[in-house]
Amino acid sequence: MIKILIDSASDIDQKEAESLGIYMIPMEVRFGEENFLDGVNLSHRQFFEKLIESSELPKTSQINEFRWEEQYKELTQNGDQLIVITISSKLSGTYNCAKNAAKNFAGQVFVVDSLSAAIGERILCEFALKLIKQNKDINSIIDELNDKKKNIQIIAVVDTLKYLRKGGRISSVTALAGEILSIKPVISVVGGEVKMVGKAIGSKKSNNLLMQLVEKCGGIDFDMPYALGYSGLNDDYLQKYLQDSEVLWKEHIDDVNKIPSYMIGSTIGTHVGPNAIGVAFYAKK
Repeated sequence: MIKILIDSASDIDQKEAESLGIYMIPMEVRFGEENFLDGVNLSHRQFFEKLIESSELPKTSQINEFRWEEQYKELTQNGDQLIVITISSKLSGTYNCAKNAAKNFAGQVFVVDSLSAAIGERILCEFALKLIKQNKDINSIIDELNDKKKNIQIIAVVDTLKYLRKGGRISSVTALAGEILSIKPVISVVGGEVKMVGKAIGSKKSNNLLMQLVEKCGGIDFDMPYALGYSGLNDDYLQKYLQDSEVLWKEHIDDVNKIPSYMIGSTIGTHVGPNAIGVAFYAKK
């Protein structure tokens, strides 16, 4: 039997992992003196409630080798094989820890660097599930995952520069100027790293820029998994984006409300703050 183990940077919480028939290993999140397990005893909603109230950014910890090895022992004890999907190695040391822990499980544990995070990591997991259902052998699955992950695109609009400033991603002067002008930065995961790929003034223009960037990537491959993500306590900004980008979806989906959408969790949410929206998809070649 082939199993899947994914970290909580995918924003798949414990309950959803169980419903999908996969396994999730949580990252640790610390608010001051309080420690939580992401997606286990800290829901995405609870995370944003605490983030909005907190004056300091929370700290997230990579998953160390010992915790990975414990999971490997438990999940392979019956001779099962295990596909491990992690957050990008450019964003966390979690992948290297997972890889090192797998050295004693040759032929049983196969670690894949998603070169992504959040909904991008999620859609790689969904593709892995699809391949398992097709009864492919594990080596073929790993080859396909490593090949197709190169086509994954994540593009997101950030509503406020406050959290990027707090995390040291931009300067206080840039953040203040951006807030005054209502600048909405557009970010993407490029080569496994988060980079700013554009900026616009106001939500309407930022949503239009987001749509243009999706088209620039070659468009969405609707035969592959795709997803929308939003941060914060409601999906109002996501609904606005769906209205502005209707042309992207209407020929492929009869009801935009059927587009898979998920609340972003702590790993990316710490840096983008509330009211960010994003789209993850496999670009057409």
